[in-house]
Amino acid sequence: MKGFLPKLKRTPKAVMFGLMLSSISQFGQATVVEIRTSLGNVQVNLFDNTTPQTVSNFLSYVNSGAYANNVVHRVEPGFVVQAGGFSYTGDFPLDNVATGTPAQNEPKLSNVRGTIAMAKQGGNVNSATSQWFFNLDNNSANLDVQNGGFTVFGQVLGDGMQIVDAIAALNRFNLGGAATSMPLRNYTSADADNEVEITEANLVLISDVVVIDPAVSTHPEIVPANNTLINSSNGGDSNSGGGGALGWLSLIALLLLGRRVRRV
Repeated sequence: MKGFLPKLKRTPKAVMFGLMLSSISQFGQATVVEIRTSLGNVQVNLFDNTTPQTVSNFLSYVNSGAYANNVVHRVEPGFVVQAGGFSYTGDFPLDNVATGTPAQNEPKLSNVRGTIAMAKQGGNVNSATSQWFFNLDNNSANLDVQNGGFTVFGQVLGDGMQIVDAIAALNRFNLGGAATSMPLRNYTSADADNEVEITEANLVLISDVVVIDPAVSTHPEIVPANNTLINSSNGGDSNSGGGGALGWLSLIALLLLGRRVRRV
């Protein structure tokens, strides 16, 4: 994804057939968090036992309050919804989320619809920090192998994907920097043409991400799909697809909302 983003690639039919035969992993017992957005709350079951380092990394940001007033900064319909990198503190440009030591990649589970995965730098397998994304579709043929595979560390519970889909259906605009496909509420192409100021009411904000069940034995009925493609892709450390992301420069480039906003 752009600035810690996977790239969208077409899925060969032969690979898709192979995915239908994929095995499934151990039960997904885990902590449950609630991602509280402008459009509603999304509960996510984390896979503590399967991807412990990634979950620990994610929860370190949750527990520090780093995701308070976070902004959903990128949507690619039929692909991903991404957040975790930028915060709104009452003014523009947006602030970068302060990041810590990158997490070790754990590409054990498959990037199917309804899962949440860590984003990372292109060409750097072990570079995930604060940014994450929801898979809107079965992206396994691409993201299970691209850049060493993108680590799935949780799954949306209940009707949470209705909220994610609603975010994905919003109008998207090119604001520059890392927000070339940013969803905005109550904002139109005419508003963009007339350079109407973008306010908090237009952003898809995450007010907070909170742990609502700290037990690691919740929802044992969830059986996430294994990533069965990674081991057949150059030993699991492939950087295919150009690395799948822009590097650090796109993170340093803040969202210059004074520029002309364009509908995408």
